[in-house]
Amino acid sequence: MRLLTDKKILDSLTCPHCRETLCVENKSLVCDGAIKKHCFDFGGGGYVNFGAPVQSGGGDSKSAVRARSAFLNLGYYSPVAEAIARNIKEFCDSNDGVVIDAGCGEGYYSDRIAAEGYSVIGADLSKFAVDAASKRANASGRENSFFAVASVFSLPVKDECASAVVNVFAPCVEKEYSRVIKKDGVLIVVSAGQEHLMGLKKALYDEVRENNERADMPKDMEKIKEENIRFDIRVEGKEAIADLFEMTPYYWRTSINDAKKLDNIDILNTEIDMTLTVYRKNASVKERT
Repeated sequence: MRLLTDKKILDSLTCPHCRETLCVENKSLVCDGAIKKHCFDFGGGGYVNFGAPVQSGGGDSKSAVRARSAFLNLGYYSPVAEAIARNIKEFCDSNDGVVIDAGCGEGYYSDRIAAEGYSVIGADLSKFAVDAASKRANASGRENSFFAVASVFSLPVKDECASAVVNVFAPCVEKEYSRVIKKDGVLIVVSAGQEHLMGLKKALYDEVRENNERADMPKDMEKIKEENIRFDIRVEGKEAIADLFEMTPYYWRTSINDAKKLDNIDILNTEIDMTLTVYRKNASVKERT
């Protein structure tokens, strides 16, 4: 089991119950200095569950995490990971605060950021995703990353500890992100463009519509950059196509009859259309929130 050794990460964590600083004690994180210590055991992969036991429906299922991990490991989304890492390097110094991957999933993007030398904290509601993220970090030898079962609405970290928060297809909680981002730190939001996965949608549905703009984008932070990440992919093999389908929200919205249409497809050509937006927190944001 990999224990937490990155000092920058450890100094950023806080107990979600009493907000005390945490320290490593044996195979657990415990409140440092509190009379009544809260204790959070490290899981087998080295992650910590900061929340109540995750019930069914709490975050991604084990099957969805497996599908996403399998598909992302094929490299189809590597240009997205590269764009995130490039923007982190553009706006953040690796010697500054931690980078928080809010809604980290199975840790694909966290791993790419950690490869650049940044200390990364990943949080996700799904214990299956967090376990997979920890195992990915272990396989890559990333001692500068740590993952926790926690809500993006209440991150288990101190105020203004992060030089950046990364948000990829997760709820964008501006108030909470403003709390944890340092002055002049950045929020990087990756969201679906109008034609994202249009080829997949055309394979499933008789009528397709462009994706709507998300309604939860920051209002008080300063938008300093917007970048379109657009490319085409050719997904080969029924298994890879099925994995792509399962990692999307369409998996839960599609009728059985429409989903069966993918059984007859061996090659799927589809657009990847995402928007990466960078916001900067300025001094007045914390006061307004």
